[in-house]
Parts: sequence; C-alpha cells; structure tokens
Amino acid sequence: MNSYPCTYAPRNAWLAGATSLALFCGTFNSAWAQQSLPPKETETAAIQNSKLNSEWMLLILLGEMQVTQGNPSAGYSMIFEAARKSGDETVYKRSVEVALAARSGPLALEANGYVLQIQIALNQLTESVTTLRSSISLLPPEQQAEGITGIPQIYSQVQDKELANAVVEQALTPYTTQASTAAVSWATIGRMRIWAKKLPQAVEAAKLALAKSPDSPEPAMLALELLSLGQSQAEELVLQALKKNGQPNLQLSYARVLIDTQRLNDALVQLQKLSQEMPNFSDVWLLLGAVQVEQAQDEQAKTSLLRFLDLEKDKQEVRGLSQAYLMLSQLAIKAKNNKEAESWLNKIEDPEQLTQVQVQRANLIASKGDMAKARALIAQLPSNTPQAKRAKLQAEVKLLRDFKKYDDAYQVLTKASKDEPDDLDLRYEVAMMSEKLGRLDEMEKLLRSIIAAKPDFQHAYNALGFSLADRNLRLPEARELIVKALEFAPEDPYIVDSLGWVEFRLGNKLSALAILERAYANRPDVEIAAHLGEVHWSLGQQDKAKKIWREAMRVDQTNELLQQTLKRLKVKL
Repeated sequence: MNSYPCTYAPRNAWLAGATSLALFCGTFNSAWAQQSLPPKETETAAIQNSKLNSEWMLLILLGEMQVTQGNPSAGYSMIFEAARKSGDETVYKRSVEVALAARSGPLALEANGYVLQIQIALNQLTESVTTLRSSISLLPPEQQAEGITGIPQIYSQVQDKELANAVVEQALTPYTTQASTAAVSWATIGRMRIWAKKLPQAVEAAKLALAKSPDSPEPAMLALELLSLGQSQAEELVLQALKKNGQPNLQLSYARVLIDTQRLNDALVQLQKLSQEMPNFSDVWLLLGAVQVEQAQDEQAKTSLLRFLDLEKDKQEVRGLSQAYLMLSQLAIKAKNNKEAESWLNKIEDPEQLTQVQVQRANLIASKGDMAKARALIAQLPSNTPQAKRAKLQAEVKLLRDFKKYDDAYQVLTKASKDEPDDLDLRYEVAMMSEKLGRLDEMEKLLRSIIAAKPDFQHAYNALGFSLADRNLRLPEARELIVKALEFAPEDPYIVDSLGWVEFRLGNKLSALAILERAYANRPDVEIAAHLGEVHWSLGQQDKAKKIWREAMRVDQTNELLQQTLKRLKVKL
C-alpha cells in the first residue's frame, strides 16, 4: 500500500536574528570539539585542574585585568577566547558573568550557548536547566518564541529522553504563562514528551498550546504529529486548528496524515475541498491525483494530474513533474495505451525517478508477453547500495506477481531471504507467496516465526488470522490474531476487513456487516468489496451486494477474489 508520510521539521529559530544566537544550535568548533572535556567540579578546582596551557591562562589573566580596570567588554573578549580554545566549562561560565557585568545580552548569550552545549555533551542535563532558562531570558523578547521552538533540536542527541523532557519542562515553566511564549512552550513540551514516549501527556500539551493560541501553527503541527502516531484524540485538535487557521499547508499536511493512516476517503474530501478553495495550489492537485489513482478513479486522476502539469509548466520542480508523469504513464498502461504510457515516461528527467521509469517500461514489455525481456530490463537496475538492491528486488517481485508468475516470484524471494535470514520483511513476503502457491503449512510456519521474532509485526498476525478465517479453520484463534493486529494498527482498513470476515465466518453477520462497511468507507478496495458484497448477499440484500460488486468490477474486473466470489455464489451482474 502507498504511504505519504507527514513530517514536521520545526524552524531552527535559534539561528534567527543576531549572529550570536547561532551558538544554541551550532556544533562544536573543530579546534576543540575533539578534546575530552573535563568533569565538572567546583569553579576553583575546575580552573586549577583543567588542561589550560600558558597561552589560555595569559588570556584569562589579561581579561580579568581589563574587568578590574573597568573595561568588561574587552575582558569578555579575552576570557571568551580562552574558553573557546580550551573548551573549559568554568571559563565559559566566567565569560557569561563578565558579559552580564558589561550589560551585553548578545555576548552573554554567546557564551551561555557554549556552556549549554558542554553540559549536554557531558550529560549534565540537570545542570542545564538553569543554563537553558538563562539563555531564553537573554534573547530579545520578540525572539523568545522562536528560540523556544528550537529547543528540541538542542537536546536531539541526548540518550535519556525522559530526563531531557523533564529538564525542558522545568526550564520552560515560567514561559508557559506568558502570553507571547505560552503556546510555543507547550508545543515544545509536547514534542519533548513524544520523544520520551509519553504520548497521552503530549496530547494534553497540545490541548494547552491550542487553548493559549488557536491561530498559532505550532500547536496544530504538534497535533498532526500525534495523529500520525496513532493518537486519535488529537484529530479533534487538528480540526479545531483548521477552523481557526485555514492555512493551505496545514490542511494539506492533514490530508497527508490521513493518507498515511489509510483513510483515503477522508483525505479525498480534504483535498477536493482544498482544490476548490485554492485552485492554483499545484501541490494539492498532485496529491489529489495520487489518491485518485489509488482509489481507481482513473479519469478524475488524469484530470487532476494534467491540472498539476498546467500549473507547473513554467517551473523547474523536476521531482513533482516526474511523479505526475509516472502516474499518468501508470494510468495509460492500465488503459492499455502503451504508446501514451511511453510518451509520458520519455518526459521524465529526474535521475532519482529512473528506477521507476525502468520498472514502468518493464511492465509495458511484460504486457506484450515478453517476460524474459522485462526481467532483463529490471536486472539492469543498479544494486550498488542496500537501498538500491532492495528496490531492484521489489521491482522484480512486483512484476512477477502482477503477471501471476507466482512460482518465479517465490524463487526470487526465497533466495533473497536465505541471503538475509534476519530480514523479517523478506520472510513475510516469502510467506505471502507461499500462500499463493498453496503451501499453507510453510506460510503458517513462517508467519509464526516472524511473530516470535517481532511481537509487534501486525501484518503477520493479520495474514495468519485471515488465512485461518478464509479457510474456516480455528476461528476463535483467527479472531484473536486479528484483534492483536488491530492493537498495533487500529485504523488499517485491511485489518478491519479481516475482522469483518472472521465475524462473518463465526456467524455474526450483522456485526460483520458493520465492520466491513467501516473498512470499505475508509478504503473502497476491490477485495473488501468482495467480502462486503457477500455479507449483503447472505442477508438477502442482493441489490446492495450487486451494487457494491459492480463498483468493484469498474475498478478491476480481473481481480481473482472478486471473480471467485461471483462464480461461487453463481451471480451474474
């Protein structure tokens, strides 16, 4: 199934404004980043025991003399230079004191930023509370909100995420009640809670952030991130934000999350609405076309993609154009218009898309009956990296599966799995191909081994549960396996379909009907339609069954399950 991930990369606000602010998110200077930093002791002991050479000690001495002579700015420059060269935390702290004495916020912020980096590098997280809070206070008021947004990046490499979360929460406490910083503070706390795997608490932070500032983008993006992580209660927050903040990018991001969670119908509604409100927003048309391709709305998809191309005709965004060309080629292949498909492929210039172009051309060749030549074309794909090697394998397997060369696909997958015995995804693919070949004992053995190795592999639970239900075997166990899969992916329409099918096999027809209708509403897939139609048929609702089956036939009249269902029930549409 296709996935359209939604990511939220916050702006690096520490880099905005004065050059000195860059210290917060910068990296160590190469001259001293490679040194081992001394452990924290008392201030006096730190200076006595640190590895300060004569040059650095002279700088400190001269700097202190400047301070005592009433010239703290010059003193700061010398002490800070000694701190920068030595990497000594205590010297940095002294430079902060001198900068504050000179009443220079930017200079104090610069030195404070280095202290914070050192504390984090030395895993002195508890000590960093005061430093972080001080750093925020040193920012100009108009830059504090942006600075707070960048805090998670500062702590991104910390191993103890729970402690980092506690540190940031404590440091931000004063800023959660100030009007100008309350929303971003709670949004930042929410993101830190996500890292600490405290998702329900992160939802609460998102609620507080949204209440403080309904128009701010940060709470909305936090809610979107939580929704993508399976926190369904965050969706109401997203919808609230959309009412207050109708920015197109926010609505588009919401649609991407819906797609990523397999709620294609809901995504379609959002995208169609956005395409009417913003008819010149090209990104909407590309994503809308992609969803329509998935939903087998071929004519509508072509219209959307052509609209995207028209809006992008004077731009140089090669990647988006290549994606549109590929989808138009796919639609042409489906319509058996090979000449048109090839013409779309010839337009693609993006080198990153060349693999997909080769795959599409292989499909064109295979559709003419020359599988050997098609496979030879796939064999020419690069395999110089693990990613390229996997893409090449997937391309060959998909080609063979699409043209029902199941035995060949099984051989390819089995060899790959033997080469990578710990790769559970490959093992799963072998299991699925074993089922296609009727090797059900082998399939079950493989799926159980996957579950044993990775207890949260939801697809293995679902595949085994559905296989048992479909064969009317060990139905209570089948239901238990499918329910387990739903714990990991409660909105997956294919797993919901499996639950509906096992309920039907158990004789719970009305329950099965409700479950399958929910699955079909989220994903009008041909095989879900085959199951839903059969439940309607068994309840004597022949007209409803035929209506659903006709819809499925328009999408894919060659689907094996649909054809087998109609033949078994002796239905003529």
